[in-house]
Amino acid sequence: MSDDPDPGQRSSGAATTDTAASGHAIDVVLPEDQSECDDTRAIANRLCAAAEIALEMAETGPGAVTVVLSNDEEVRALNRHFRGADKPTNVLSFPAEYTAPEPGAPPYLGDVIVARETVAREAGEQGKSFLDHATHLVVHGVLHLLGYTHDAEDDAERMEALEVAALERLGLPDPYAEATLAET
Repeated sequence: MSDDPDPGQRSSGAATTDTAASGHAIDVVLPEDQSECDDTRAIANRLCAAAEIALEMAETGPGAVTVVLSNDEEVRALNRHFRGADKPTNVLSFPAEYTAPEPGAPPYLGDVIVARETVAREAGEQGKSFLDHATHLVVHGVLHLLGYTHDAEDDAERMEALEVAALERLGLPDPYAEATLAET
């Protein structure tokens, strides 16, 4: 990785594109070193569905998003460069600067970068599958692209409610209820 990381740079790896009836276009980029025993199609499809549902739940118009399953080293470099935090984090969102889309194409909303090793570690600590945790983080990251935050309590409640509703549509449990139960 260069000293000046660019969230727009992508390693060549498995990728899928889904243009849904809603007009959203979701690209999912998986790393080349994805284990051969991993079901890359299932991972890509689930992460694509998570982004699509997050956009629907937020009631946006058509939009395009790229979801990248990266590694801790790359996410750490991005986190250091863009947020001043020299450590990996589970998910980063990079909203795109608005430019007029090509005719017939949805506007590009930005990139969601998921750190594979951090997500795997957190999933193990929380007793959930990697894919379920990554799905939640993609929903969370897409909502950040749309301007949702969790800095203030009211904002966090709105964002979490959308996350819970999106995950419910995917057949996944409320991740905040699980955390609450685990802490008591």
